[in-house]
Amino acid sequence: MDSQVLIAMGLTLFAGLATVLGALAVFVRRPDMTVLSFGLGFSSGVMVYVSMVELLPSGQSLMATCFGDGGGRWLGTLFFFLGIAVSAIIDRLVPEPANPHQAISSSDMALARCGDKQSPCVQDGRVLARVGLLSALAIGIHNFPEGMATFASALTDTSLGGSIAIAVAIHNIPEGIAVAVPIYFATGSRRRAVNYALLSGLAEPFGALLVYLLLLPFLSDALVGGMLSAVGGIMVFISFDELLPTAREYGKGHTAIVGVVAGMAVMAVSLLLL
Repeated sequence: MDSQVLIAMGLTLFAGLATVLGALAVFVRRPDMTVLSFGLGFSSGVMVYVSMVELLPSGQSLMATCFGDGGGRWLGTLFFFLGIAVSAIIDRLVPEPANPHQAISSSDMALARCGDKQSPCVQDGRVLARVGLLSALAIGIHNFPEGMATFASALTDTSLGGSIAIAVAIHNIPEGIAVAVPIYFATGSRRRAVNYALLSGLAEPFGALLVYLLLLPFLSDALVGGMLSAVGGIMVFISFDELLPTAREYGKGHTAIVGVVAGMAVMAVSLLLL
């Protein structure tokens, strides 16, 4: 590898590992169900805002370079709803015992000690574990093309690649929360929560590695644009089907909605500053 490739790979790794910073939220003392509700709402707001303001427009813009403005908008929108459709189909194909569509009631979700640990452990953490795993999967999938884009940009222009890496890193922080918080409440394990967030972030450098080893000769704006748009649809589906309903189930009053608005606001400010 020459120095430019190493720099590009390093920038992509930096952006991906930012998910771990978000995962550190599980080390906040005395977390309770209000924190969980706010965190899930926050994650939902982040995902929806990023999908609608960043991923879908970026996908449409990239496709427009190949198919014109009108064609790019139509194809980007098509891939966005294709991502939603694929998510819905997968959701329907998962057997019902492992795929509950309703969160268990708050009264049934009592907190208990996990062995000798002074940490919360959900007695039936199936729902929350699934939320965390789906978030990790969605974020990992969406980090993959971001890693490809960051790496490809940095190969041709280090300054541009650095700017993209910083932007991606900032919005990967709340995405780490999206993964770690439900995993922690489901298992009571901070280490497991951080590890899942780390794995979702490592999809970023894996995307860069794939570009370097296999796709560099075939990479096109249309391919990356289609992936970004589709992943935006996947994240919107998971936000509305999993994160937000679960947040409202475990929250009080408007806690979940406050979290949604806060997540959107944080993402809006971070994108405007960049």
